[in-house]
Amino acid sequence: MNKLLIKDLDNLHLVAKDFLKQIGDSKIIAFYGSMGAGKTTFIKALCDVLGVKDTVNSPTFAIVNEYTDADGNPIYHFDCYRIKKLEEAYDLGYDQYFFSGNYCFIEWPEMLEQLLPEDTKKVNITEREDGGRNVFFD
Repeated sequence: MNKLLIKDLDNLHLVAKDFLKQIGDSKIIAFYGSMGAGKTTFIKALCDVLGVKDTVNSPTFAIVNEYTDADGNPIYHFDCYRIKKLEEAYDLGYDQYFFSGNYCFIEWPEMLEQLLPEDTKKVNITEREDGGRNVFFD
């Protein structure tokens, strides 16, 4: 298990760069953590590092947002908090996203566990008493 420390918002982008370097070619990344742990904030930083110019926000109601990185490639950002049945993921066409070869950042992936590709990087973000965040990943 790997661990990175986000001390504060000032080092968020440095941690995001380090994270992307450490995960290598992995493109499917599932983010776990309690409400307010910083999943969306970390995904925003990852998108910034990847050159996204679009506004990055949690796609709570749309379920998936699409952004474009600096090279013109799509990045898919999922918020699966509202998915209550696996059929909803099928209706969404999850496989077109997950097997596209593009980044898929997935918040609240618990309902989709059995659909996640084997090489999915699982990330757990936890709050620290000092206000920072621990980022654990495999």
